[in-house]
Amino acid sequence: MLKKIAIIGAGMAGITAARTLLKAGHSVTVFEKSRGAGGRMSTRESSWGSFDHGVQYFTIRDPRFEKAIKEVPGTEDICRPWSVNAVRVLDELGRVIEAPLPAREKHYVAVPAMNALVKHWAQPLVDLNAVHYSTEVTRLESSEKIPAARTWTLHTQQGESSKEFEGFDSVLIAVPNIQCSALLERSMLQKLIDPGLTSSIQAIKQQVDLVVTEPCWTLMVAYPQASQQGLTHFGPQWNAAKSTHHRIAWVARESSKPGKSHIERWTVQAGPQWSNEHLEDDPERVKAKLLRAFAELTGIRVEPSHSAVHRWRYAKTLTPLGQNCLWAQEAHIGTCGDWHLGHRVEDAFISGLSLALLVCA
Repeated sequence: MLKKIAIIGAGMAGITAARTLLKAGHSVTVFEKSRGAGGRMSTRESSWGSFDHGVQYFTIRDPRFEKAIKEVPGTEDICRPWSVNAVRVLDELGRVIEAPLPAREKHYVAVPAMNALVKHWAQPLVDLNAVHYSTEVTRLESSEKIPAARTWTLHTQQGESSKEFEGFDSVLIAVPNIQCSALLERSMLQKLIDPGLTSSIQAIKQQVDLVVTEPCWTLMVAYPQASQQGLTHFGPQWNAAKSTHHRIAWVARESSKPGKSHIERWTVQAGPQWSNEHLEDDPERVKAKLLRAFAELTGIRVEPSHSAVHRWRYAKTLTPLGQNCLWAQEAHIGTCGDWHLGHRVEDAFISGLSLALLVCA
């Protein structure tokens, strides 16, 4: 039987689930609180070029993911190998303490920016007016019908306006685990007609709450001065490195990625411990500290023409759930996302696909 399905979240997991269900003939509506699709496969635009300030690259290990990339028209043109396969490890002073090893697998990026892959896969849904951006789902409410004919209403917030979307047979939640748990908690505050429904939602929430994620502060800097001075770039000859610095875990030259502007730009990701300790700090203070650490690591002490920071509260999964997805048959509510399996793009894809197949079964 064909169903009307709501999907909350337009990252890789949510869009993968939506495409799979749409292909199976179901009616799908996607709700996303941000202005566009992508989730952590996000891109920040600037006057000097773009920054992939979330996911830095992805791999293609799972045959189902490989098949999707090869068979969805236009996708292979978007996914390009990034030649920075040999990643160094730096100490506090920027010295190489671990030489790069030959690449075991290719690292890929999406062009012209990391969000291009999810945006491309979301386009058929956008063409059907089946995606509501800038729309936050605040709670779920069940109808007062008999269990066999129960439907779900989504209460949403769009700027200053609230709106209800009714008549969904199933709801799939594809957002970070903390946000998923909070949504389920708010939804359980209402009086549900079937005690078993509350039990089903509570059981899902209990499993979601087992997941542990880490935050990440990200710094973005641009140096157009390099090209203005006739240089290809400032600083080191390498394009990406892991770091044991007490503030920084990863640095990458954005301008080294295929399809990117050649203006010198770097994305700098702080380590989870430091990010957690400074999670609520003023962004300008965080930026100043990360700029100093970046200079120590790279030797680039030129003042950047552009600098900005972004705080990811749920950046990387430390303790995953350990199963592809969650699906409560009684309540017709499920969850998906990379945090079920890990923190990779492929994890999100597999989770979204697995949940959609369960719904179709």
